[in-house]
Amino acid sequence: MEFRVLSYFLTVAREENISRAAETLHITQPTLSRQLSELENELGVKLLNRGKRKTTLTEAGLLLRKRAEEITELTEKTRHEFYENQKLIAGDIYIGCAETNAMQQLATAAKKISTLHPQIRYQLFSAKADEVLERLEKGLLDFGVLIEPPNLNQYRSIELQERDTWGLLMRKDSALSSKTAITAQDVWDIPLIVSQQTLLTHELYHWLQKDPKDLHTVATYNLLFNASLLVKAGLGYALCLDKLIATGQDSELCFRPLSPQLTARVYLIWKQHHHFSKAANLFREELTRASSD
Repeated sequence: MEFRVLSYFLTVAREENISRAAETLHITQPTLSRQLSELENELGVKLLNRGKRKTTLTEAGLLLRKRAEEITELTEKTRHEFYENQKLIAGDIYIGCAETNAMQQLATAAKKISTLHPQIRYQLFSAKADEVLERLEKGLLDFGVLIEPPNLNQYRSIELQERDTWGLLMRKDSALSSKTAITAQDVWDIPLIVSQQTLLTHELYHWLQKDPKDLHTVATYNLLFNASLLVKAGLGYALCLDKLIATGQDSELCFRPLSPQLTARVYLIWKQHHHFSKAANLFREELTRASSD
């Protein structure tokens, strides 16, 4: 399976038309069609549904697109690492991150490094913990920034100085906004908007003193910004971490911490035997120093 043919396949998947894809690739349509047919024969599956006006992917084609995108991304990452100037620390650092205020510590480290090495670039991938871990395992990321990740002993890690605080995001005109802190009993019967992974954390599960299945959950979210729009519309209260959504004087929203207070540790993690570029190794060293101060 040639990388060039995978690139052809991805172009067809994007254009949804073999003729347009051939024009984009500057090759003839018969040549492109032949290459795709040979790829299907090699894999022993049908990848494309060829219509008169539109070409769509089969189930096998959707799987190949996902894998081809990962291969392409890893190839580009490898190319950047090998073309780094030997005398100049440069290149890309790939970081997968959950939504956390602890990213400020990474931002401070990145700014400090950039004054001496302005050719270092940072590629951020924001996603849920399981997606970040998957990309770490495949070598698509150098680091992951996760909130109390599972199986931490499988990775090398640095505990970041910043800790996140759990609480409720709500409208300022809501009934609970007059409280300075939120108890478990306060959330038992209100409409809740929760992270798709929030209630899996042991500490929060213990704090609730109730089975999550018995809560009145009206929505789940992956990105808190989108959930905040549901809160603003009055759909419910978002159980979330502090300092991710602006709640200043001009905002319709406010945040109230949980009581007893519940905080979460945040870690920078990486694979135990990951080979770092010079840029990524410098970044790790800077964060190690900053976290030990």
